[in-house]
Amino acid sequence: MTIRPLRSVLPTQFRKVWTLRPSACRLDAASVDAIKVFGDLDYVRQEDLPLIPVLAARPRHVLYSPLAETPLRPDVVIVFANASQTLILSEAVRQAEGGNAPAMGRPACAVVPQVMNSGRAALSPGCCGARAYLSLLTEAVSVFAFPGDRIEAYAERVVALAKANALLSQFHRIRREAIVAGHSPTIQDSLRALSAG
Repeated sequence: MTIRPLRSVLPTQFRKVWTLRPSACRLDAASVDAIKVFGDLDYVRQEDLPLIPVLAARPRHVLYSPLAETPLRPDVVIVFANASQTLILSEAVRQAEGGNAPAMGRPACAVVPQVMNSGRAALSPGCCGARAYLSLLTEAVSVFAFPGDRIEAYAERVVALAKANALLSQFHRIRREAIVAGHSPTIQDSLRALSAG
């Protein structure tokens, strides 16, 4: 079997359509080659490219650290969240920003430039590449990213909403148990049962 460079096996029309100027897209040669492979798989189409966020400026340095240990104020805070946590984070974003965070597909790493460029939170369920390299990004976990300069506002809402969701979950569990037992509780009945419990 002869292994040929990717460019030589792509149809001519594909090479022409997928000619990218890395400086304009802020992509290096490896990224351009990866995008060409994604295009060959019909995973990323030409019209998808302008929709994939890229950083407005190339940073000189990138620092990753746990939030509690970061020596600098973060530009972006990344949170890996399960479905219940994502609900609370989504509600916090809606309250802190007055709108919903965009849910982005692939690539998962695009949440970073999305947040840095927009100054607003973003969510990604995680692409197959991110899931392959990040063991904590399981099928039940998503990536939520927040602007670091507003993290206190989000955290304040997360704390309040987590407390409210815990209480409401207990309320609904008590109410469901009563209904399953054949009762028809009023809201007041369920609130009294919650207070008694």
